[in-house]
Amino acid sequence: MGLKEEDLQGKLEMLIGEEMLIITKATQLNLLGQVFRPVFSGTVSDVQPGHITLTPVIIKMVNAPFYRFPFPLSIPLEQIVSYSTDVPSDMAFPLT
Repeated sequence: MGLKEEDLQGKLEMLIGEEMLIITKATQLNLLGQVFRPVFSGTVSDVQPGHITLTPVIIKMVNAPFYRFPFPLSIPLEQIVSYSTDVPSDMAFPLT
């Protein structure tokens, strides 16, 4: 995206309460033994210097594309590769 972290924080602060899809830098992550691509969607509940928090958050996994994570999830701003407010949380799309 080519945005400085401060610029990104300012843009994201205006989206509090909005649904957002976020993709992070990692090629894959591991949570409780499940390996998945770093694709998250949810409602922006907080934006602070250095991170954004989604609550509730859906982790888009191949075998569970609508897995609702039971806790708020904070994502470091420097790890965000891409984000969009145009993709609803309940939208199904291929992850492979």
